[in-house]
Amino acid sequence: MKITFTLAETQAAARQFLQAVGQLGVIAFHGAMGAGKTTFIRALCQELGVEDVVTSPTFAIVNEYSSARGPVYHFDFYRLRQLQEALDIGLEEYLASGRPCLMEWPQVVEPLLPDDTTDVSISENPDGTRTLEF
Repeated sequence: MKITFTLAETQAAARQFLQAVGQLGVIAFHGAMGAGKTTFIRALCQELGVEDVVTSPTFAIVNEYSSARGPVYHFDFYRLRQLQEALDIGLEEYLASGRPCLMEWPQVVEPLLPDDTTDVSISENPDGTRTLEF
């Protein structure tokens, strides 16, 4: 499926994405720097009822947000260079939790991701809109 949206329409695009995928599990977001991965994840978290401030966990690697439905995990693997680093933070336990796991820069951890991972590509178009493909 493909969703194209402006930055002002990000919240509506997140709502449409949630309706299309149903129950959130492991979502791997692929895209260039500045494509809008964190912005889209922020909108998804709002749709899930997260009231915490949603920021990129570039240095923490993982942020846990509270929602009425339980925890939501947000990962940023940009700085990881080896799979072992993800194992050291307990990634396998997060993946087995059954909670939403929203991942930026998932390439280094792909061998650990479950078969039912939803791969999402986000890109910026020349006119400034974003396209989400999943």
